[in-house]
Amino acid sequence: MQSNKTYTSTRNSCKLCAPLGASLVFKGIEGCVPLIHGSQGCATYIRRYMISHYKEPVDIASSNFSEESTVFGGSKNFITGIENIIKQYKPKVIGIASTCLSETIGEDIPGHIRHYKESHETDGTLIPTFINASTPSYCGSHADGFHNTVLATVKTLAKNNTATDAITILPGLVTPADIRYLKELMADFGLKLILFPDFSETLDNEYTSEYQLIPTGGTPISEIERMGDTRAVIEFGSMFNKGTQRMKDAGNTQTAGEWLETTHYVPNNQMPMPIGIEASDRLMETLKKLSGNEIPEKHRKERGRLVDSYVDAHKYVFGKKALIYGEEDFASALADWLREIGVEPLWIKGADFETLKEKAVDFKPDFVMGNSKGYYIARERKIPLIRIGFPIHDRFGASRINQIGYRGTQQLFDMVVNALIEYKQENSPIGYKYI
Repeated sequence: MQSNKTYTSTRNSCKLCAPLGASLVFKGIEGCVPLIHGSQGCATYIRRYMISHYKEPVDIASSNFSEESTVFGGSKNFITGIENIIKQYKPKVIGIASTCLSETIGEDIPGHIRHYKESHETDGTLIPTFINASTPSYCGSHADGFHNTVLATVKTLAKNNTATDAITILPGLVTPADIRYLKELMADFGLKLILFPDFSETLDNEYTSEYQLIPTGGTPISEIERMGDTRAVIEFGSMFNKGTQRMKDAGNTQTAGEWLETTHYVPNNQMPMPIGIEASDRLMETLKKLSGNEIPEKHRKERGRLVDSYVDAHKYVFGKKALIYGEEDFASALADWLREIGVEPLWIKGADFETLKEKAVDFKPDFVMGNSKGYYIARERKIPLIRIGFPIHDRFGASRINQIGYRGTQQLFDMVVNALIEYKQENSPIGYKYI
C-alpha cells in the first residue's frame, strides 16, 4: 500500500530544548537557581550549552529522575532537590522547568510546591519564591520555553498596586550586550526601566577572585512585581509560537506583554526585534512618544553613521544571497534587515538543517548567517558563516555581540561586509590589499 505521508522526520533540528530557554529566563532573575525536574542528563546538556556560549560558570540543579521515580513519580526527588538547593545556595527564587519525562508521566509540580511549603511553613525554614514553567520539548523549542517562562514568571509575580512611571521592556532572546544597550538607551531618553529577563551580568559578569554560587545581577523580584503598575510595555517579537494545541489547552495563547495588557491594562507596544534602520526607527519613535523627548543626539548620529556605511558598502552586499536560520523572531528580523541592505534571504520557517542544506544547492547563497550549528553547511559550500544568535560554540565573545538598534545593526553590517570582502580576497587568484 502506497503511503500518503507528505513529511519526513526531522533531521538535525535547528532548535534546542524548551527547558534550556526556561533556564535562560531564570538566570535573568536576581538570586535565582534553576531546577530541571527530570533526568540529570537534561541539566547537564543545558549547562554544557550555556557555558560554551557565554563562557561563564552556570549552576543548574536537577531532581535527577531514576527508573524508580519515572515509574512511581518524582515527588521525593523534587523535595530532596529543593532542600539541597536551599541548603547550599540560599536562593531568593527557585525557577522550576519541567522536562519531557516529567510531563509525560504527569508530574503535579504545583502540587509538589504546595506540599513543600505546607511541610515547612512552621519550622523556621526560609522559603524562597517558586516559579514553575511547563516546558516539555515535544511541544516546542528553546524559544518557546523562553517565552513560556517569561509569561509564567509575569503571571506568578506581577501585581497591580501603585502606578509607576517606569516602562517595562520584554526584550526576548537577545545578548547581554543588547540588554546593556537597552539600559543605556532608556537612560538617554530619561525613562525609568524595568527589563526582564536581565542576564547581562549573570551570564557576562566581571572577574571575581572567589566563586559566586549565585552571580550578581538579574531582575529583582520587586521589579517584576511592579510590571502590572508600569505605564507601558515594549515587547520585541512578532512571531511568537502560540499555536500548539497543548499551549492552547494550558491557556498559554498570550505573550507576557499581551497578558499584562489584558489583565493589568498596561498598553503593550509589540514590535519586531529592532534590527535594521526601519525596525530601529520604530523603537526610537516609540521611546520618543513615551518620554516626550527628542531622539538623543548620540543615537541620531549613530543612525547617520549607519546610513553612511550603507552608502559606502552597498556595492559589496547588493544582490548577494544569504541562508539564515535561528529563533523565529530573530530570523524574521534578520530577513527584513537583509532585504533592507539589498541581500536576498532564504529563511524557511520550521526547517531543519538538512532541509536547508538541500535548498542551498539551488539557492546558491553567498554566505550563511546564524549560530554555530550550521557550520557544516557553510564548510561544505565553502562560503562564509557569520556567527550570530544562540549557541555560538566555536568562537569567542558571543555575549558582547550587539545585534539590536542602530549600534547593533552597524556591528552586524560590518560583519557581513567584511566577511564578503575577506571571502573574495582569499579566493582571488592574485590577492589584493585595497578595496
